[in-house]
Amino acid sequence: MLKIATCQFTVSSSIKRNCRTICELLRKAKKSKADIVHFSECALSGYVGTDFPNFHGYDWELLREETEKIMALSAKLGLWVVLGSTHRLTEPNKPHNSLYVINPKGRIVDRYDKRFCTKGDLRRLTPGNRFANFTINGVKCSLLICFDLRFPEIYRELYKQKVNCIFQSFYNARQRGPSVHTHIMRQTMQCRAATNHFWISMTNSSGYYAPYPSCFIQPDGKIARQLRANRAGVMVNIIDLKRRFYDPMANFRDMAIAGKLSNARKTIKDPRSRNTKIL
Repeated sequence: MLKIATCQFTVSSSIKRNCRTICELLRKAKKSKADIVHFSECALSGYVGTDFPNFHGYDWELLREETEKIMALSAKLGLWVVLGSTHRLTEPNKPHNSLYVINPKGRIVDRYDKRFCTKGDLRRLTPGNRFANFTINGVKCSLLICFDLRFPEIYRELYKQKVNCIFQSFYNARQRGPSVHTHIMRQTMQCRAATNHFWISMTNSSGYYAPYPSCFIQPDGKIARQLRANRAGVMVNIIDLKRRFYDPMANFRDMAIAGKLSNARKTIKDPRSRNTKIL
């Protein structure tokens, strides 16, 4: 079993302000007896192109200092943390959009770098090229970020790696109002959960206007809980691998992944089947 605190707040260009809010939410999560706390994309650093235009003059040393504060608090509270931030590379290489995995000793044990960047991202950021998997309380977890959801091949690969839970961080906020994202983002993640039998914690920034809130999704694709849109908050949900969920694909998923796109036991030899132009 794994107790997950999924958090959202208004991410800003102020690293210090973001850090203060993250620390407050960590303390709330601890009171709720969470094992791991999940934050949105670029939660600490702010999102380049939205919260600030580019990295010219960006205070990388301050970002390091505030990250270390969060790591120290993680150790004090004994919490795992999935922290959205930006990871500096050696110039002239552009930074990664990243999720750090911080363990209860306050150490970074892995980092996931967003593998698929949008056209706007690519002007400012470097895509990653690897998965970041880790196991807590017998639950195998992996990390993804926002635009990755558009590529079902990623989720199939994680299914083959026997992942149970995905922490996916988003930043769809500071928009002018409802958008297509209102109608497709949660729904796409529900599809990814159901077709691969994953638990999913998806967290979004709540900066006004956020077209959808953070959600917790079951392996059958149902949204078990979600926070209120455009409001800071934290919700705690439990993964229990002993629970059973509706999964009509269970007997056929591996077959389809292997390339057999029909579950017929044998090819039928019937002229009425072969001839597709008759009644």
